[in-house]
Amino acid sequence: MNPAIADLFDLLRSKGHARYDGEAVTQLEHALQSAQWAERSGADSALIAAALLHDLGHLLHDFDGTPTRQGLDDLHQYRCLPFLRPLFGPATLEPIRLHVDAKRFLCAREPGYLDSLSPDSRRSLALQGGVFDAAQATAFAALPHALDAVRLRRWDDLAKSADAQTPDLEHFARHLDSSAVSQG
Repeated sequence: MNPAIADLFDLLRSKGHARYDGEAVTQLEHALQSAQWAERSGADSALIAAALLHDLGHLLHDFDGTPTRQGLDDLHQYRCLPFLRPLFGPATLEPIRLHVDAKRFLCAREPGYLDSLSPDSRRSLALQGGVFDAAQATAFAALPHALDAVRLRRWDDLAKSADAQTPDLEHFARHLDSSAVSQG
C-alpha cells in the first residue's frame, strides 16, 4: 500500500470513531458504506476512492460537536482537497469537491429528494447555499464530473445505516492504490 494512503487510513481509524454529524453511524462507518455502495454499483476505482474519502474534511476541522447545529458549514468538501491532491487526480477529487453541490442540484431537479434528506442534511443544505435555482442547476450539470458527483451523493445518502455490514478499510486499499497510480 502507498505510504500516503496508509496515512489516510490511519486518520480514518483514529478520528473515524466520531459520530457522523446527526446520524446513527460513525464517520468511518459512513465512509465504508459509501465505498461499498460505489463498489456494488460497478464504479471504477477512482470513484470508489472518492466515495470512501468524500467526507474526510469532517475529520480535519476542530469544531466541537455537530457544526450544523452551531450554524456552521465546515466546508468539508474543500478542506480535504489539499491533503488528497498530491495523491489523486480529477476523477477522484472533483466528485468529492462537487458532492455538496450535487445535493443542491438534486433538490432542484428531483421531486421528493429534499423531503428524503435527513434532518442534518437539511440543516447543512441551508448553510451550503440552499437549493439551486434553475440557472445554477444547469451550470452544475454542465461541469465535468457532475454526473459522478451525483452518483456519489446518492451513495452518501444511502450510507447511514447503523446495522450495515461492510468490508474493512484494507478491502478498499486496492482502489486507492489504483487511483493514485493511474492518475498521479
